[in-house]
Amino acid sequence: MGLKPQRLLVLTACAKPVSSAWSPAVAILPNERLHLHYGPIDVLIDVDADKSTIAAAHNAAQHSFDGLLEALVCELPLLRTPLTSNVNQRGNPPEGVVANSMWRACLPHANRFVTPMAAVAGAVADFLVQGMQQAAPKARRLMVNNGGDIALWLSPGAQSSIAVCQNNATQAATITLRSNDGVGGIATSGWTGRSYSLGIADAVTVLAPTAAAADVAATLIANAVQLSCAETDTRYVKRIPANELQPDSDLSHTQVTVAVSELPKRLREQAVQNGLNEARQLMTESTLAGVFISCQGHQACIGEWA
Repeated sequence: MGLKPQRLLVLTACAKPVSSAWSPAVAILPNERLHLHYGPIDVLIDVDADKSTIAAAHNAAQHSFDGLLEALVCELPLLRTPLTSNVNQRGNPPEGVVANSMWRACLPHANRFVTPMAAVAGAVADFLVQGMQQAAPKARRLMVNNGGDIALWLSPGAQSSIAVCQNNATQAATITLRSNDGVGGIATSGWTGRSYSLGIADAVTVLAPTAAAADVAATLIANAVQLSCAETDTRYVKRIPANELQPDSDLSHTQVTVAVSELPKRLREQAVQNGLNEARQLMTESTLAGVFISCQGHQACIGEWA
């Protein structure tokens, strides 16, 4: 039985609070895109197919969306609990399909601070794509954009162009993904986005087999884009405890970035290099196809598109 709270309880990973009553909404937008909105979940769905297949995909997405948020709320305390690399201390995994997907996406990285909430947006997008794929197998492309974290399915021979971070959080480069690239998820994180970050990256975009895997990796790499010297960091970066911004944040008293001054070139390069080091480590723990990092005009990328 799902909970039916009347006020918004933010679910997005370390998300900044929004004041709003919960009211599910469904709308068909131009170009036959489907918009699903409920509390903190705001999804745009794009289906490349004939009209009957699009209708089948939309119906499946709405069916998957029904009750999804309530199921996550029921397991919220567990989803906000940091994972541990000690198997004996993990306890039972979440029961819900999406909650369990979040947990499994974060598990390879449990040797550092991470909660399953780091994968929530991506896991929701994955779940909706999976439901549509079963109902509309003849579609050429299925795409779910959940607040910037994207789950993607391409039929054999199909391709899709996507934007990845380039100069800063507002400028992007375009790359082409093909069905045999093994990329099912694209996620972006950074201190200027809707989620709290420990780092100073304007944007980190990650390509991975699933959106949940891309989501947690983007979060962790963006956290690692930091200055190496604490004294220098204090001079250029302003941070405050996450729970001062959002009392029930899964980050608790962890200091999160709220402002970054203009950095000298050597410090921008240093911060991006720290992010690259983290990205390489994550690539030994799970499958990542590509990572793009941008900090105040300094960019770097690793993976197949480097």
